[in-house]
Amino acid sequence: MTGEDKGNRGYQLLYRVAKTEAKDYIRNYCDAERFIGYCRQCPRYNTYWSCPPYGFDVDEYLTRYTDVILVGTQLFPDAALRSECTDAKQSTRITYRLIGEVRRTLDNRLLAWERKYAPARAFFAGGMCYLCPMEGCARARGLPCRHPDKVRPPLEAFGFDIGKTTSQLLGVELQWGRKGSLPEYFTLVSALFTNSKESDIIPETLY
Repeated sequence: MTGEDKGNRGYQLLYRVAKTEAKDYIRNYCDAERFIGYCRQCPRYNTYWSCPPYGFDVDEYLTRYTDVILVGTQLFPDAALRSECTDAKQSTRITYRLIGEVRRTLDNRLLAWERKYAPARAFFAGGMCYLCPMEGCARARGLPCRHPDKVRPPLEAFGFDIGKTTSQLLGVELQWGRKGSLPEYFTLVSALFTNSKESDIIPETLY
């Protein structure tokens, strides 16, 4: 199911939603050895509380749920915003701002769904955690998370294949920017693992 949010912010959003059984998603789209291997090569590994390694059993964390609601949020920058990207530094700055703005709204919505469709657990779109942008994550200093009630992991940090998820379940291919330019669109993939059958109405709450 898809829906569009045009707004007036220098970009448009297109939502793509799919629902599948949790056991099928885990069996067909999770390759923990491969994707957590990529995480180990990332400078955020073991320095952000949203990133691995985790102090709990990941399999137990996932298998308690029956269904998965996948939300693909496509972000299309407009022409004026693209014209601001004159080099790689500008592109990085604009990308960070755009994704951060969309993530703040989307993350809060996912947390609201988590409460409404309990028992449930949200997974935020990949990339850095935006809860402590100025102070930096406390984990890097060996301290506990400042926002344990709000921090959530991304799907790829549990070993899920985001490219396969988007192409096979959400009907969209991932794109990447090149040489300081923005891609045609960004794709943010978030999810809600839940046991609630009422979660079928989630697509209606996006638009």
